[in-house]
Amino acid sequence: MIEHYPVLNKEVLQFFLPIKKGTIVDATVGGGGHSYLILKNLPDIKIVGIDKDEYALQKAHQKLSEFKNRFILVKDSFKNIDKILSDLGIKKVEGFLFDLGVSMFQLKTERGFSFQREEPLDMRMDTSQQLTAYDVVNFYPKPVLEKIIKEYGEEKFYKKIAYNIVEQRKKKKIQTTKELADIIYWSYPPSLRRGRIHPATRTFQAIRIEVNNELQEIKEGISKGIELLNKGGIIQVISFHSLEDRIVKNTFKEAKKLKKLEILTKKPITPGREEIENNPPSRSAKLRVGKRL
Repeated sequence: MIEHYPVLNKEVLQFFLPIKKGTIVDATVGGGGHSYLILKNLPDIKIVGIDKDEYALQKAHQKLSEFKNRFILVKDSFKNIDKILSDLGIKKVEGFLFDLGVSMFQLKTERGFSFQREEPLDMRMDTSQQLTAYDVVNFYPKPVLEKIIKEYGEEKFYKKIAYNIVEQRKKKKIQTTKELADIIYWSYPPSLRRGRIHPATRTFQAIRIEVNNELQEIKEGISKGIELLNKGGIIQVISFHSLEDRIVKNTFKEAKKLKKLEILTKKPITPGREEIENNPPSRSAKLRVGKRL
């Protein structure tokens, strides 16, 4: 079995290597892949790992167990990093890593993140929250659905998709990912149904962003992260679609104007051919890095 490495792992590690001691916050710890590499290569560094997903934290704990007292895991949203660090008695840190989007193991849980299998419409990263994809799909008014699919999915057939969702749910509530994916598929013009990416991709992304309030949390989390860095500290953000990347780029630019951040990546770093071959979902990853002034 080939070991699955976290996306852009060599590049992320390279930017953190000059940090010899202190704390690095892995704000989206997931299964612990990036944290493992940091702890293994930087022996005097401690990690605070944050995730909304209880399942992710269990996986991370298993992965990092050999490092005993060098990591703390916290179940929360990274938008609350100021409170999380304050509660731990930490004033400033040496580094932040945000790896946005859905992790590969989350796609394998039966929570409806993927339209490849028939699963309940859930899409919650934090399974203790109330709002699910089922609620969005079955109860949001048509104009609100249109807005979400258009803005969060950047989907040009948003009107037709929203219309067909609303018509279908009048007859019977939409229960599963396959039911939703089929509605979206038939909303596309026949000539575009078999393109490079599945017609449902953008709409599923849009609904997931809405369920998890992702874009607002990204802006809030990164802004707080910059404030909580020690001078010379490094912030790294990996995004997977243009909406996320735009927020990261603009937040970094604002911090640069205020003379709080030096941007170390003029253009985002993307995976090389070898990484894309070994891990195809990494192809859309973009890494932006800043250094606290």
